[in-house]
Amino acid sequence: MRAVMSDALAVADPVAVEEIILQSYLFAGFPRALNAARAWRLVSERPSPVEDDEASVDDLALWKKRGEETCAIVYGESYEQLRRNIRGLHPALDEWMIVDGYGKVLGRPGVDLRTRELCVVAACAASGQQRQLHSHLHGALNAGASSSDLAAVLDALSDLVSRDDLSRYRQLLRKVAAS
Repeated sequence: MRAVMSDALAVADPVAVEEIILQSYLFAGFPRALNAARAWRLVSERPSPVEDDEASVDDLALWKKRGEETCAIVYGESYEQLRRNIRGLHPALDEWMIVDGYGKVLGRPGVDLRTRELCVVAACAASGQQRQLHSHLHGALNAGASSSDLAAVLDALSDLVSRDDLSRYRQLLRKVAAS
């Protein structure tokens, strides 16, 4: 991870790297996000911001509004059905998805939604979350990514994902892109 981060220093916006690390807690878990942030601080030698205006609990109304808007972009025509489905699992999951997932995290400034969704696709593919991968392939397209962008993301995972899984994911991408 440190070697990849060192390589990123030369080509990536450090603010964008930090944003992607922050959003990784949604898909990789909080312990991994902490480890990634720690590694980034060591490799980049960048200090942590003193404060983050986007992280204040006082922003609950903003997070909810931004979450609804961001989630609606990602899910497009499927947005209302998604909300019904998630509420059917549990109303708390629906609220957390909107407020925490899309409002507090994926709707943050610092990285455009297209890039965030491409990173979500990578996280879902690398962790074998095929159902969420399917949704976020659509979401990345809805957020402005192209099929070739998504194919490049899947290609970049060849060291992390089995050949069989990558083949399945590429087939899923073809299906999603054709719909």
